Amino acid sequence: MEYTIKGTTMPVVEFKLQRGEALFTEAGGMCWMSANIEMKTSGRGGGLGGFLGRALSGESLFLTTFTCQGNDGLIAFGPSSPGQIIATELKEGQSLIAQKGAFLCGQDTVKLEIHFRKQLGAGFFGGEGFIMQKISGPGWVFTEIDGEVIEYTLGAGQEMKVDTGYVAMFEPSVQFDVEMVKGGVKNILFGGEGLFMTTLKGPGRVWLQTLPIQSVASALIPFLPRPSSG
Repeated sequence: MEYTIKGTTMPVVEFKLQRGEALFTEAGGMCWMSANIEMKTSGRGGGLGGFLGRALSGESLFLTTFTCQGNDGLIAFGPSSPGQIIATELKEGQSLIAQKGAFLCGQDTVKLEIHFRKQLGAGFFGGEGFIMQKISGPGWVFTEIDGEVIEYTLGAGQEMKVDTGYVAMFEPSVQFDVEMVKGGVKNILFGGEGLFMTTLKGPGRVWLQTLPIQSVASALIPFLPRPSSG
């Protein structure tokens, strides 16, 4: 399998596949493909538990696998909003924890699961509820992240405070929790950052996004047409 990420703010990842090579994605991720690519949609990934987990989390219920039936197959996948595509090769036993909707596509050896946060604080106030995505190797995985991507590697015990919604992805070794904003009533009421901040604690890598899609949606609300009172 060969891949190339093309474009800037609305990129696509384009693959050249050989006979028998396969990729899978959530419904709607494919942009274009050659005629020798076979498409099969199913509820793969965790059996009934995975199916129900995706239903409860608001994710696509079905996943689609694309398999090359001859040499030099071509297929491309694109994100649902402006941002970047991150390519990561996961070894056996390696995983990533990502925000809902971050998974774009991956080799058919990759496992996609629902990840439930354990802390009540993180669940109620972390911006994404209790549900995230756990992506496990072996194989290549491609994730879509809103806006630009900033990556940090945190040392053991090193902490970073992040505004809710800007955490795109992190390694399982990183502790994720949410705490109330400190510094008094003025910070809470007039700081513009809400009541809670996300805390990431190393060791491990974290990927932050500069333009969460929920922030874009909130900024557009004042400009949307309002229904007529009459």
